[in-house]
Amino acid sequence: MPPRFLTLADVAKTLNLTMSAARALVTSGELPAIQVGGKKVWRVEASALEKYIEDQYALARERTRAHSAD
Repeated sequence: MPPRFLTLADVAKTLNLTMSAARALVTSGELPAIQVGGKKVWRVEASALEKYIEDQYALARERTRAHSAD
């Protein structure tokens, strides 16, 4: 069974982003996350990351449709 929560490093690797870009997605609220532990490190629920990816595909489809309608 895959882990429920992912680290920012996991998110960065999955999305092929830098750590600072992954952190920016979280701190902006674009990608929901929680802070846990003594150092309050960020954790992203795997399902939230999957939803974020699905939403990005939907946005890309909308942009493509809007661009082709021009």
